[in-house]
Amino acid sequence: MEIFLQPEIWISLLTLTFLEIVLGIDNIIFISIVADKLPQAEQGRARNIGLILAIVIRIFLLMGISYIVHLTNPLFTIFDLDISVRDLILIAGGVFLLTKSTTEIHHKVNGDEAELGVKEGKKMTVKAAILQIIILDMVFSFDSILTAVGLSDHLPVMIAAVVLSLGVMLAFASKIAKFINEQPTVQMLALSFLIMIGTLLILDGFHVHVPKGYIYFSLVFSLMVEFLNQRMRKKRLG
Repeated sequence: MEIFLQPEIWISLLTLTFLEIVLGIDNIIFISIVADKLPQAEQGRARNIGLILAIVIRIFLLMGISYIVHLTNPLFTIFDLDISVRDLILIAGGVFLLTKSTTEIHHKVNGDEAELGVKEGKKMTVKAAILQIIILDMVFSFDSILTAVGLSDHLPVMIAAVVLSLGVMLAFASKIAKFINEQPTVQMLALSFLIMIGTLLILDGFHVHVPKGYIYFSLVFSLMVEFLNQRMRKKRLG
C-alpha cells in the first residue's frame, strides 16, 4: 500500500476516521436502545454483531461506490421534485426511526415500559433486534459513504477509516449503552435525538438539506445541561 506512505493520506485518514465516529453516534444510540429490549445476557452480543455488520455493510457499499452513485439518479418527479432510490431509502429510514423513537417515548411517558419490557422480552429475539439494526445501519451508511467519498479518492483509505471508526465504537459501545440505559433522562434525551435524526433523514430525502452540525451541537448542549442537572440532583440528595 504505497499510498499510505504519503503524509496527506494519513491526514485524510485521521480526519475521515474522526468524522465517521461522529456520524456513528446516532447508530450507537439506536443499537443501545434496541439491544436494551433483549435479555441482559444477549445485549452485548447483539450490540457487537450490529456494529460488526455495520462495518461489513459499509465496506460493501464502498466497494460498490460506482453503483451507489447511480442511486441518486431520478426515478420519478413529483411537483418538480426529482425522487431517487437514495431519497426513498432516506425517507423510509426516517419514518422508521421516527416511529420507533416516538413509540418508545410514548411508553416511557405513560409509565408502562416495565410491562412493555416483559412482553417484548418474550417476543424480541436477537435476530429481530439485529434485523432492526441492519435496516438502520444501511440508512446511516449513506451519510458515512458520502462523507468518505467527499474527503478521499482512495478506496483503501475510505475502508480503513470505516474499520477504525467502527472499531473505536465497538470498544466503547457497551459503556455508552450502560450510561444511556441506566439514566432515564439521558435515555429520553437519546430518543429525542433520534427523532431529530429521523426528521433530518426525511427532509434530506425531500432535498431539504439541514447541516448535521446543528443537530450534534444541540445534542452536546443538551448533554451538558443534563450533566449539570444530575450534579445538582446529587448535591440535593447528598
